[in-house]
Amino acid sequence: MTVAAATNEHLASISNVLIYSSMAVYTLAFFAYIAEWLFGSRSKVGRTAAALTDRPEARRTAGAPAVTVKKAGGTAVLERPEVVVRSAAGARDVPDGPGAHGGDEQGDLYGRIAISLTVLAFLVELAGVVARAASVQRAPWGNMYEFNITFSTVAVGVYLVLLALRKNVRWLGLFLTTTVLLDLGLAVTVLYTASDQLVPALHSYWLYIHVSTAILCGAVFYVGAVATILYLFKDAYENKLAGGGKPGTFADSVLDRLPAAASLDKFAYRVNAAVFPLWTFTIIAGAIWAGDAWGRYWGWDPKETWSFITWVAYAGYLHARATAGWKGRKAAYLALIAFGCWLFNYYGVNIFVSGKHSYAGV
Repeated sequence: MTVAAATNEHLASISNVLIYSSMAVYTLAFFAYIAEWLFGSRSKVGRTAAALTDRPEARRTAGAPAVTVKKAGGTAVLERPEVVVRSAAGARDVPDGPGAHGGDEQGDLYGRIAISLTVLAFLVELAGVVARAASVQRAPWGNMYEFNITFSTVAVGVYLVLLALRKNVRWLGLFLTTTVLLDLGLAVTVLYTASDQLVPALHSYWLYIHVSTAILCGAVFYVGAVATILYLFKDAYENKLAGGGKPGTFADSVLDRLPAAASLDKFAYRVNAAVFPLWTFTIIAGAIWAGDAWGRYWGWDPKETWSFITWVAYAGYLHARATAGWKGRKAAYLALIAFGCWLFNYYGVNIFVSGKHSYAGV
């Protein structure tokens, strides 16, 4: 066993400053996302209502090449064709909303500022995580504080990657920065642990493999959970419109800007399905590490048990979608139960339950 390196308090202090600095920038990004929602034009929303009331102009298919030309004060305004998707039940066609910016330049400007601030906050927080790792010369997830700051960094990274791959996930920004600020606030207050070395059982290369994949899986599961929650709200909104009801001002100005319920449902399913094999590998890697550290591969430790429960819950969700044809609200409830299991495994087991995985105080 190699002798653990001493803690570099200067780097640990720099890490703390960077984490607090990232929180300040995330706060600015949060307000920029709020501005995007508030000041984006509301004149271009109402697409869901138009589709569900059979307005011809709202039922153009996604592949239609035509554009609508409107005159506004003598100036021709070109409007892009609306994207219409088939709902999960196949009963109605509903267009994706224009996004938080409401489809106008002012809202889009605030959104671009918000994204720029999010990128800056991500880089500052990432530097803080790296400085924390350098202060003890190990992976920066040896306790709950380190796990939290790394998890929020990876969650934002997943959002930025998705944003680069597809242009219609900016609606995640406000919800992401809100929860990241809550996560970091909890980390620097309740969960903060001074930079220190690990217990002997954690000195293994499996710390880099097992815990890093667990963090990545949790970040992707989180994105899927946000999409699932928004799907439930959007689906209720669409159902109310389809039944002839009149939603309130909040629904008209916020929910109608989101992607269609069917799009949110499909997005949540795809991200959960994509990361599930990695979660399977995470559990297997943990079992191999347990065999090296404790001489047994599986002992029904609380963390092991709840990792397996989470795996079963997500497997049940994916199996129901693939074989029983479950889509929509029933599948969404299963997905949220599965994410709830992951959250309890993340917070509940580590903080409130005693076991071999309880290290460094929390």
